Order: sequence, then C-alpha cells, then structure tokens
Amino acid sequence: MMTSGAMLPPLGWLGIARLGLVQSAIGAIVMLATSLLNRVMVVEYAQAAALPAGLVAFHYAVQLSRPKWGHGSDSGWRRTPWIIGGMAVLALGGVLATQATIMLADRHDLALGLSVLAYAMIGGGVGAAGTSLLALLATRTAPARRPAAASLTWIMMILGIVITAGIAGALLDPPLSANPQPFSPDRLLAVALGVAGSAFIIACIAVTGIEGLAAPVAAAERSPAVPFGAALRGIWDDPVTRLFSIFVFVSMLAYSTQDLILEPFAGLIFGLTPGQSTSLSGTQHQGVLLGMILVGIGGHGFGGKAGLKLRRWIVGGCIGSALALAALALAATVGPGWPLAPTVFFLGFANGVFAVAAIGAMLDLAGRGGVDGKSSGHEGIRMGLWGAAQAAAFGIGGFFGASAVDAGRHYYGADGPAFETVFAIEAVMFMVAALLALRLNADNKSIIHGKAIA
Repeated sequence: MMTSGAMLPPLGWLGIARLGLVQSAIGAIVMLATSLLNRVMVVEYAQAAALPAGLVAFHYAVQLSRPKWGHGSDSGWRRTPWIIGGMAVLALGGVLATQATIMLADRHDLALGLSVLAYAMIGGGVGAAGTSLLALLATRTAPARRPAAASLTWIMMILGIVITAGIAGALLDPPLSANPQPFSPDRLLAVALGVAGSAFIIACIAVTGIEGLAAPVAAAERSPAVPFGAALRGIWDDPVTRLFSIFVFVSMLAYSTQDLILEPFAGLIFGLTPGQSTSLSGTQHQGVLLGMILVGIGGHGFGGKAGLKLRRWIVGGCIGSALALAALALAATVGPGWPLAPTVFFLGFANGVFAVAAIGAMLDLAGRGGVDGKSSGHEGIRMGLWGAAQAAAFGIGGFFGASAVDAGRHYYGADGPAFETVFAIEAVMFMVAALLALRLNADNKSIIHGKAIA
C-alpha cells in the first residue's frame, strides 16, 4: 500500500495550484477531442453527428476503468508516475484522434478504427491521470482546505478549457487581413500537437517533486497489497462509499442531461439565433464559475466542520438546481417573455455550487482513510469508483436528454411539452440527489433508518 504520501506535510496553496495546472492540462486535451473535433467531423467532413457523439460516449465508457487505475496508484509508492503516464497516453490519444479525423476525407474505414483506438486512449489517460491526481489531492490537502482546493482546481480546469479554446480557434482561423482560406487539415494537426505537447509539459512540470524526494519504502515495511477485487468489494461494503457513489451518479446524471438540449430549447421555444444561444451558454458558465468561487470562499472561510459545511452546500446547490429546472419547465410553457437569461444564470450558479461542493466532499471522504477513519491506502480506488460513477452519468445523461426530447416531440406533437417534461424529470433527479446528500452527516457517516453507521 502507498505510505509515502502520509509522511509528507499537507500541501500549501502553491502546491494545490500546481495540481490545478494538471487539471487545466487534462481539460485542454479533452476539449480538443470532445468539442473541437466534434465540430470538425460534423461540419468540415460532413459526418453524421452520431459519430462524434458515439466516440465521446465511448471515452466515458472507458473511464469506467477508473477504480482499477486508482487501485494501481494506491498499490505503489508514488502517484506521480501514474499522473505523468496517464497524461502521456491522453496527449498521444488527442493527437491520434486529430489524425483520424483528418483521415475521414479519403480513408474512412481506417479513420474509424484509429478513432476508436484514440478515444480509448483518451478515456484511459483521463482515468489514470485524473484519478491519481484527485487521490493525491485528497491525501495531501488539509481537511479545512479541501473545499477551497476543489474550487481552485476546477476553476483552473475551466479556465484551461476556455484559454485553450480561444487560442486554438485563433490559430485555426486565418488572420482577418489575409484572403479567406479553406479549412486546413495541416493547421488542425499542428494545433493539436501544440495543445497536447504543451499540456503534457505543463503537467510534468507541475507535479515534479510534489511528492518529495523520500526513498521508496522497503518491501518488508509495506502493508501487503490487496487484490483489486477484494479492495473494490471492501470499499463498496462501506455504507458511506456506497451511498456517495449513488449520489454522484444521480446528481451528475441530472447535471449532464441538459447539456445537449439547452441551446436547442432556446432556439425552438424562444427563437434565439445560434449566436444568441451560444451567448446564453456563456451566461450559464458565468453562473457556474460564480457558484464555484462562492463555495471555495464560503467552504473554507465559514465556521463549522468541513463535512457539515460541504453537505449544506451540496444540498443547497441541488435544491437550487431543481428550482431552476422547474422554472425552465415553466418557461417551456410560457415561451417568449419569460426571463430566460436570469433563469439560466441561476441554473449555472446552482450547478457550480453543487458540483464543486460534491468534489470537495469526494476529497474529504477519500482522505478520511478506511471505514474506521484510521486506516489509509484506498484513496485512489475510492476516487476511481466515484469517477466511474460520474463518467457513467455523463455518458448516459447527454444521450438521455436528447433522446427524451425527441421522443417527447413525437409523442406530444409540439416542442414545449417535450422540453417541459425533460426539465421536470431533471428537477426530480436533483431533489433525489439532495435527499441522498442529507443522509451523510457531518462526521462522514451514513444515516440509514435513523442509525449512524461508521
């Protein structure tokens, strides 16, 4: 079992920010594969939208292996090699995905095969690097700093995505002063190489030395390694881990279901142009950032135990998200005249509050050690289990939301009732998530039938 991390002092804010840079690097490459290449496949190469959607769903499916990656990092002396190795696989996968996209023009079958391999590497790389990174953050961050650490690292990830998207977009488009030029596959590949290479280098620099220079523990002094199956069964038998896994799946399913339907909703019900609906999405993300910042400041600065504070933020964010989605369900009936932008901003704000508080709770619960609160060494597999639950929810959520709207439009013969139904279902899911969160008490124990179970 890993023991070296427990002998090192807690990370300061600089160390936490360094790990946040790794999150930024992960987000940059994932943005390349799930956003930029998505558009290129559909627009420049005239592929069915189902192709990139299927590949993105596949990369989430591969992330169901996160518990295995977490167990692997638990069993070693250091997590840094898992982070760097995962980033290397992720970066190479991003470049291969770009090359496969370019090959769609004339070598379609080979391009599809290479795409499957590339997105498998992307999912595996995110799983290995991301799970090990969060486990390291959980073990090396003081409990009082975990809410702020979760907020800081996720804000840095979002900023990494935004900055990379802006730079990549500027490099892909020709200068305004030049004559209009067609889409350039060579330029796309160069941008992908630059993004992947820069992200990998930044991640390597960020984690270098962060686990100290302590020598590996001698084999005779280490705890015996627990087989993966036994370790997974052990943590699943812990009622806290099991309950929190269910909460993560339900809440993230509700969170992701609206991803692919909000902009179509704005266009079909409110008549917004593509540019206006994109601006509306920006309004939502502004709310998300504000909510994350609020939890980072409030979760760290206000009095009370960290676990209790986080639970309050989680429950409040889930209830707020449910109210915002209920308002959007009403907006689907009312149509133009409803204050859409403020509603979407509040949805983003509540989403940001709940999401970063939930991530802070992950760090808190994983860092608490074993069921008795004294043993350690399973932080990675716990993070892996929760990461797998999140990946499954994200893979299902977008597909469910879009499919449910299509089915509703066919059934009702109208757009408004279809969106109203889906938004109402999401609101109910968030209320269920809030009830699940209430069953975790301030001491990181689950409450089942009125009894606290350690």
